[in-house]
Amino acid sequence: MHEMSQDHLEQSLRSAQPLLWCNPRFQPETAAQADTGISLADVRAAQARFQRCAPLLARLFPELAASAGRIESPLLATPALQQALNLPVGSGRLWLKADHSLPVAGSIKARGGIHEVLEFAEGLALAEGLITPGDDYGRLAEAPARALFGRYRVLVGSTGNLGLSIGIMAAALGFRAEVHMSADAKAWKKARLRQHGVNVIEHLGDYEEAVAAGRRQAEQDPFCYFVDDERSPSLLLGYSAAALHLAEQLTQAGITVDAEHPLFVYLPCGVGGAPAGVAFGLKQLFGAHVHCFFAEPTQSPCFLLGLAAEPGQLPSVYQHGLDNRTEADGLAVPRASALALELMRPLLSGVLTVTDAQLFRQLYLAGSSQGLRIEPSAAAGFGGPALLCQSPAGRAYLARHGLQAAMPQANHLLWTTGGLFVPEAEYQDFYARGAALQA
Repeated sequence: MHEMSQDHLEQSLRSAQPLLWCNPRFQPETAAQADTGISLADVRAAQARFQRCAPLLARLFPELAASAGRIESPLLATPALQQALNLPVGSGRLWLKADHSLPVAGSIKARGGIHEVLEFAEGLALAEGLITPGDDYGRLAEAPARALFGRYRVLVGSTGNLGLSIGIMAAALGFRAEVHMSADAKAWKKARLRQHGVNVIEHLGDYEEAVAAGRRQAEQDPFCYFVDDERSPSLLLGYSAAALHLAEQLTQAGITVDAEHPLFVYLPCGVGGAPAGVAFGLKQLFGAHVHCFFAEPTQSPCFLLGLAAEPGQLPSVYQHGLDNRTEADGLAVPRASALALELMRPLLSGVLTVTDAQLFRQLYLAGSSQGLRIEPSAAAGFGGPALLCQSPAGRAYLARHGLQAAMPQANHLLWTTGGLFVPEAEYQDFYARGAALQA
């Protein structure tokens, strides 16, 4: 079996070479029963909160009228993209979960960010007697609720997409929303937040410094609520609820997930909360038959470093000679979430890393083959299926878990994470860079 030594891993990471690393602590049979402190019941509770709040969301956001307040994305068959990515014959079918098209926030962060703001608002409104269980939550868009929410500030530190989801949702409810953003956040994301009345505070440092600044602000004010991307179970559970809807979509598409039909899922990863939430939900539903891989930039592999380290350690990419600079702004994180790491330690199959050049090539292929308009970070997982099927580490993983015979019936799911609101000129620049690299 092909196992990467710690020295080889360290050398590959320091040289910023793309790789597939398979998690030696992965426990396929016992993963769904891992003692994590959260359970499938918590995932279902998050889904129920979204359902209770759907009338409120439909009132606040006109774009949700058609879905009656449901924030969801399609599951797409992508045969043209499968061909463009050169997925080997006999290795299964390629699908795409299109969270790059999620309404309101335009990224996967709509799930966790909106869930946490809704949970905070619901708790305040119940405590003040503005609503009771079973009421129409659309009332939370009215003046009494807005007056209550206006007494509070909602803060978050972000590289961009989480800030968009928290800021837009909080401001829509009447909270005073404040987003601390790192230097690598895109200018258009800052501008979009300000258009929604959000106070954007820019920091010269990276994501970690923006989060720390937001946390310090919140500690000094009892009427300030801080959404902590590194430590929040509410965020994580908002993402995990996506698994329940995906299960329905898989059934509608005629996709079975079992020993003869394994499901492989590839998720872009920054601090880790969003992909960990999704992966946790999927493992609860499908157990050993779903295999989740995170995808990170070669300069920002914070989750890989965290999993490869001993439990309790929380290494930074800077300690390994990397600069944390990448065009995948949402993935430019130096240190992973401790909460997500502990949750994923037995559940995650592995991590792949990708260069910025690969991101642009894959963004171009998504657009040219399948008409998908995504941002660079959303393409991070696109190389996963070929790595799994063709690299020594991937072939060893398939052999170790007895998956080779099932591969012709396998399904590979790329989870895209952002792109809906990227300005057209900026997207055309991304596309042109990818086309030039593809030539």
